[in-house]
Amino acid sequence: MFGRAPKKSDNTRYYEILGVSQNASHDDLKKAYKKAAIKNHPDKGGDPEKFKELAQAYDVLSDPEKREIYDQYGEDALKEGMGGGGGGHDPFDIFSSFFGGSPFGGGGSSRGRRQRRGEDVVHSLKVSLEDIYLGTSKKLSLSRNVLCSKCNGKGSKSGASSKCAGCQGTGMKVTIRHLGPSMIQQMQHACNECKGTGETISDKDRCTQCKGEKVVQEKKVLEVIVEKGMQSGQKISFPGEADEAPETVTGDIVFIIHQKEHPKFKRKGEDLFVEHSLSLTEALCGFQFVLTHLDGRQLLIKSNPGEVVKPDSFKAINDEGMPLYQRPFMKGKLYIHFNVDFPESLNPDQVKALEAILPSKPGASQLTDMEVDECEETTLHDVNMEEEMRRKQQAQAEAYDEDDDMPGGAQRVQCAQQ
Repeated sequence: MFGRAPKKSDNTRYYEILGVSQNASHDDLKKAYKKAAIKNHPDKGGDPEKFKELAQAYDVLSDPEKREIYDQYGEDALKEGMGGGGGGHDPFDIFSSFFGGSPFGGGGSSRGRRQRRGEDVVHSLKVSLEDIYLGTSKKLSLSRNVLCSKCNGKGSKSGASSKCAGCQGTGMKVTIRHLGPSMIQQMQHACNECKGTGETISDKDRCTQCKGEKVVQEKKVLEVIVEKGMQSGQKISFPGEADEAPETVTGDIVFIIHQKEHPKFKRKGEDLFVEHSLSLTEALCGFQFVLTHLDGRQLLIKSNPGEVVKPDSFKAINDEGMPLYQRPFMKGKLYIHFNVDFPESLNPDQVKALEAILPSKPGASQLTDMEVDECEETTLHDVNMEEEMRRKQQAQAEAYDEDDDMPGGAQRVQCAQQ
């Protein structure tokens, strides 16, 4: 964090809260905190706010780097650099570090040490549309951390550990850099001596199985059941199967379903869509074709006698869509989108044959020779509208660029308007 060095503010309040002088030693701070914390503990009827202030003061003054910032710049500098004056730790956690629980009996504080929850491990599971239609199961091999069975996750043979001297057990360090007469930089980072754990284990006492890491790697095979009708984006969870860690509630392994594109069928909710092209003859005179469904069944699709299929029309088949999730005996619809392929051209004989059997042309098409002579003849050209619009937009953009480059353009327009 970069910033202008804060003005020196009150840097005595934390010492007053603990009742010690500004040159108090670390042992003096511990004794003062211990005595005042027992007196003001909420389980003994003490003031919760006072108890919190004591923990905050001790947290700052017991850390040499935080204490240096506080002594030089006061509490405001800690708030700017560390977001809360060093009070980011639970006051009950700090108290428990002295006594290992509550010294008042009754099994510890009613607000005793709370276990944090480990992170969930999320994986993407790609499945085909056939898998979701039929349902399937997939066995996946994963590696995860588990608590060492030899030391029960303690990391040491004796089960003991020491508070890290480098960070005073907080797991974090604050580094101060002076960038100039009125500029400082404060950086908070994990302690490199204990790797952010807040504790150290002697080399002789390290567990021989986990080497003091407290966890070892384990391979596990999970069977993921993809049920019929599941949606893309739906989650399948395995509670408590993520990485284990000491004093941590193990998170979940979560698989998120991602359906792969299908070359023929498109899914929309519980319905399926398929495209099919008909020749003009089929559209006018009837059609039939075989459609292979997702489960391999052969569906015979045919038109009704005398039915004419128009271009860009839809037909539906009930109960041939996707099965409903957790209600697989119910299914949506299968929609067929029909396109009609027209011939590129007709010869004169074909035109006469069609005119003989098709409905007659509308009256507007029957013009006399005199009416035709009075009209201007035009020529129709084939056109791709997407390319046509793109060309026009490009031409307009080039015209605007030319106007911007032309000096005095605005003045000439004004004169022309006069």
